[in-house]
Amino acid sequence: MENGTYFYFTVFEDLGHLRYLFFFLSFTVYCLIISFNVIIIFVIVLETALHQPMYILISCLAVNSLYGTAALFPRLLSDLLLYSHSISRNACQLQAFVIYTYASYEYTILTLMAYDRFVAINKPLQYHSIITPRVLAIMIALACILPLLSIGTGFILTAKLKLCGYELTKLYCSNWVIVKLSCINTALNNIFGFMVLIITVFIPLSFILFSYIKILIICQRNSSEFRRKAYHTCLPHMVTFVNYSITILCEIIFSRYEDGVLPQAVTIILSMEFLTIPPLLNPLIYGLRFPDIRRKIQHYSKNIQTIPSN
Repeated sequence: MENGTYFYFTVFEDLGHLRYLFFFLSFTVYCLIISFNVIIIFVIVLETALHQPMYILISCLAVNSLYGTAALFPRLLSDLLLYSHSISRNACQLQAFVIYTYASYEYTILTLMAYDRFVAINKPLQYHSIITPRVLAIMIALACILPLLSIGTGFILTAKLKLCGYELTKLYCSNWVIVKLSCINTALNNIFGFMVLIITVFIPLSFILFSYIKILIICQRNSSEFRRKAYHTCLPHMVTFVNYSITILCEIIFSRYEDGVLPQAVTIILSMEFLTIPPLLNPLIYGLRFPDIRRKIQHYSKNIQTIPSN
């Protein structure tokens, strides 16, 4: 297969009239994801009182949710309505690249959040001198650039593979699925893919766990009031982290199964989790758990309701 060849999504076959139900559900979920995350971004950007590292990182998480789901849902919705489910190799690799970088960015942003909370709790008096706007900007830039380089290199290796198959067994393009279609030895791709997995998932995961363990140890050494305040600010981040880790773990495990091992319904659910549940739940978690964000949302909601209609 050359770069001009088309892949074919096989999971959309034989859906019948169910495709309209799936379209309605997917469209509803996508609209909710866009609405929830745009509200969070809108409130944080407009309110200067929320221009603090913690809230800026929350807005980065919301932006990443929009970025990742934009690679999935528009294409998915069109595939559910249309009877042609083909995609060019270049477009397929672009979709997979966006989804993979989204997955990596989620962990790097959560890593910055864990570090931010660790500094705030461990060194509260030095917090603003350590997490300065310049330092925060550099950390966010590095969190974006490093996954981009590592994942991009992996996709360059995949683009050079000669492929002998054209059927994709997922709802979206996956680098691992494309590599499995190759007719040549893919040992180099597999080794590099494992290295990327360590760099973009396991290293951030280890740092996040280390940070929250240290925070728990610090809390145990302080007063109950200190622990209450610390848990109040850390709990939403930990819920987000656990929620995303479970969904990404399901995706990693599922992607290693051979086709046909799991029922198709289970296959679809597992492959969609990390691209739907975190983007849908994260803004709800932060909007409900952080009083400053919740009050601003309520404030703008009341202002909109009081606008007189013509």
